[in-house]
Amino acid sequence: MEQATEPLYLKYKPLMFSIAYRMLGNVEDAEDIVQEAFLAWSEGQREQIRNSKAYLCKIVANRCIDRIRASIKTRESYVGPWLPSPFLEEESSLFDGPAESYLHKESLSTAYLLLLQQLTWAERAVFILREVLQFDYDEIADIVGKSSANCRQIFRRARGAISGLAGSAASAPLKPEALREKVEQFVNAIMSGNTGQLVGMLKADATMYSDGGGKVTAAVRPIQGVERVVPFLLGVAGKIPPGFAYRIAAVNGQTGIVCYSEGVPINVFTFRAEGDLISEIYIVLNPDKISHIRKL
Repeated sequence: MEQATEPLYLKYKPLMFSIAYRMLGNVEDAEDIVQEAFLAWSEGQREQIRNSKAYLCKIVANRCIDRIRASIKTRESYVGPWLPSPFLEEESSLFDGPAESYLHKESLSTAYLLLLQQLTWAERAVFILREVLQFDYDEIADIVGKSSANCRQIFRRARGAISGLAGSAASAPLKPEALREKVEQFVNAIMSGNTGQLVGMLKADATMYSDGGGKVTAAVRPIQGVERVVPFLLGVAGKIPPGFAYRIAAVNGQTGIVCYSEGVPINVFTFRAEGDLISEIYIVLNPDKISHIRKL
């Protein structure tokens, strides 16, 4: 990277990553797009660019849109539930310095990212730029190539769709310390085989999603109902692999669990809670989606 470009890279990398990750739900793809955007910047006619921030964000948004369109068939044939790849705060320099002002933790949660995936590319881009990153409509119009008035309409439509899809997910989430305590209790209940404790922690209609992508063994359909989720979890716990270890970590802005076999990450748990009960459990097992996580 050219020396003249490096300050700009350090300044805008967190912002650009935050857009790409929320649009795509994939850490490695988002990082690739950030690199591609700066490569395009370094090779372009920079003296003709009046607003470098808008220009870089526009490259990112357009490349995300291209990937979304190209992945439609792949997503349709995806084996089992699709989940975003987990983002560990401690694993990335993107959370150093100015990143905290961009990567708002609530909008990084697995549940939130899944809601964003239900929007069209235009709705997703406009909603992220306006709702999450607080861009004004003129900036958004320049980035997505639509009029300011059109962006306002798209945002209203996207916000309405998100509200409708969220349903009970819109209830107040547990405070960070309460969620961490809940996750610790969850781990202890599974490791000790305490069925009663697990049942008491989950909503009656709790749902578990496991994403193996057809590459490792995982449930190909969501498992619904506490009477099915608990036996499944305890069954998995009874097949602990060699050299098993786990740690509680900050995943997607919330408390999650990273599990290892012989020091290699094998799955990542994240959660959604309603009130003081766990309503959804997300498990990413697809090795392609956790390959960016460092070994233990």
